[in-house]
Amino acid sequence: MFWFRPLPWSYGVRNLLRRPVRTTLTLFGLTTVVFLVFLVVAFIRGLETSLAVSGDPRVMLVHSLGAGENIENSTIAGQGPGILSANLSRIEMRYRQKFVSPELYLGTEITTESNKEPALGLLRGVSLATPLVRQQFQMIAGNWPAAGEVIVGRLASAKLGREPAEVAIGRSLRIEGRSWKVSGHFAAAGAVFESEIWCLVEDLQQAMKRQDLSLMAVTVNDPKGLADVNEFCKERVDLEWEATPELKYYAALQTYYGPVRSVAWVIVVLVTGAGIFAGLNTMYGAVVGRVRELAMLQTLGFSRRAIALSIIQEGMLLATTGALLAVAVAVPILDGAAMRFTMGAFMLRLDGVSVFVGLITGLAIGVLGSLPPAWQALRMPVVDALKAI
Repeated sequence: MFWFRPLPWSYGVRNLLRRPVRTTLTLFGLTTVVFLVFLVVAFIRGLETSLAVSGDPRVMLVHSLGAGENIENSTIAGQGPGILSANLSRIEMRYRQKFVSPELYLGTEITTESNKEPALGLLRGVSLATPLVRQQFQMIAGNWPAAGEVIVGRLASAKLGREPAEVAIGRSLRIEGRSWKVSGHFAAAGAVFESEIWCLVEDLQQAMKRQDLSLMAVTVNDPKGLADVNEFCKERVDLEWEATPELKYYAALQTYYGPVRSVAWVIVVLVTGAGIFAGLNTMYGAVVGRVRELAMLQTLGFSRRAIALSIIQEGMLLATTGALLAVAVAVPILDGAAMRFTMGAFMLRLDGVSVFVGLITGLAIGVLGSLPPAWQALRMPVVDALKAI
């Protein structure tokens, strides 16, 4: 396999065990570096996944003209759902209920019973049609809200920066000057809705003394229905409505948060670079103290390639072990952990891509951190190296 006689594999392992303190400290540093890489990549993957699963290809969002990605600033007339239902024929219908969800969406200050410090939360006024349109919705505990009640997404507590117990069923939240009772909890398959708090849209309108809506979410039963909704909004210029496919809306958010993801990848590169320099420093220290040993190996007939391979083997063993330890620590701590963000909250995602990037990072640190020290040590003439102190 080799065109030179390599050193035994056990030689590199024994060298690591001969320096237990140095090896342990190096291993701890490499594990920390790879863990940080896992953290950043899990953040990127979690953000991407949350936005990707939020869109439905059959849903159109109807909002005020020019609102764009800022739907919370949209204002449309309260009779909008009736107008859409009466003029469009390709709207999905089931159980005599048309899939038109009138929604009032806003960010507002929310306080809990045990913490009177206001926190910014996301509130959405909904109707019985909302679970039909938002097909990711799943009631996981409690009941659908009645008047004066809310249901809480499973990540809403993370968005508020509060403990989950503070939004438990039966507890009260102070929203828009009123007390609301938590009637249930819901999930949404990782979509952005999980960081929201939902209540009846009529109840929210009454509390806010408003009669308008922020948007209408419409499910069509035919691909041509998307064009119908768009065309209707363009023709009825008096309504000042605009229609955006839900997939396009969340794709725009993906683009909007593109710089954040780019910065995160830069952080991955910087952390990896720091790990490589740490590996360089450690391996330099390990190799410089073994100059006479390496020279003796050359006098015994081992080539410089074989000795360099053994040094790289040591670095790779340390880095790979550190990467595997980082995986063992990161999976229970990071995977599924809630992260607050401007758009709400999402769960960190430690999937195959995250693990692959982390392991490749550890391998790169081991190889790149070992090559320069090996080259530096083997450049010295054998005679001079044997006399080195």
